[in-house]
Amino acid sequence: MKKASPNIAVLLPCYNEEASVAQTIRSFRAAVPEAIIYVCDNNSTDRTAEIALAEGAVLLTERAKGKGCVVRRMFADVDADYYIMADGDATYDANAAPRLLNTAISQRLDMVVGCREEQDADAYRHGHRLGNHVLTRTLSAFFGRSFSDILSGYRVFSRRFVKSFPAFSNGFEIETEISVHALRMQMPTGEVRTTYFSRPEGSTSKLSTYRDGVRILSTIFDLVRQESPLLFFAGIALALAVVSIVLAIPLVDTYLRTGAVPRFPTAILSSALMIVAFLFALAGLILDTVVRGRRETLRMAYLAAVTPMLQVSPPVNNPQINSHPEAAK
Repeated sequence: MKKASPNIAVLLPCYNEEASVAQTIRSFRAAVPEAIIYVCDNNSTDRTAEIALAEGAVLLTERAKGKGCVVRRMFADVDADYYIMADGDATYDANAAPRLLNTAISQRLDMVVGCREEQDADAYRHGHRLGNHVLTRTLSAFFGRSFSDILSGYRVFSRRFVKSFPAFSNGFEIETEISVHALRMQMPTGEVRTTYFSRPEGSTSKLSTYRDGVRILSTIFDLVRQESPLLFFAGIALALAVVSIVLAIPLVDTYLRTGAVPRFPTAILSSALMIVAFLFALAGLILDTVVRGRRETLRMAYLAAVTPMLQVSPPVNNPQINSHPEAAK
């Protein structure tokens, strides 16, 4: 028996994209005609919402400012078997959507990342490229593996990914949180190389290289603290223990030679630092047990959101597809 076709949703978060949203909707409708296209307007002050409706998209609105808020709203409100997420600025290649989708379905992947390869020299600012590289390496160092382009907004998700993703981020750090969720849940993921274009004339980027880069880096460290507390607190404990030992060495040497402790305040400080180090290590052990229980709950939610078995065309041999991305070198 032939299996049912998947229900596909295209998710387009938008803020002041009147210059590009119509082109984006038309491109995805042509590339994935069976999909329902959703546009979530984030308090636009231009004609973004009006144009989206005129183009036949399903319009959602989110008043809380920030891309993370928009993604959280769309993941909660939209029900589908597979989700294609892109931006409404016409920078992502809609023609690549069938390749991402077919890779996800045929290989039973929970997320496929569209790794950007710029078509124009000025499509990807140098600061963004450097920041993406640094953040990718940082993520790999903490979680053991990463993706080639962790900040890409072009992705395909399964239902079980979307419905098990808590989505706490409010801004552009949402892509980092999405990547970490896939890594900590050890989900099957893949990557497909896609073309990245410059914005159309009249469209401007809302991403700040330095401000959002700092927020993303801060998000990574915060997620490390939440998801790997033993590593986080053990690192602090080790640093405090080293300082304590360095302070104690001359005191012990003096005591062994003279039988006296001439710098009593230093001895107290060294002892206090070692006690605090043990407390940090103990906190890490306790929180690691708590996180393990929380991860088990997330895993159960992930397994409960069933993605149906679907009939797809055989995957094409494509050297650009990498179903099991290795850790960044």
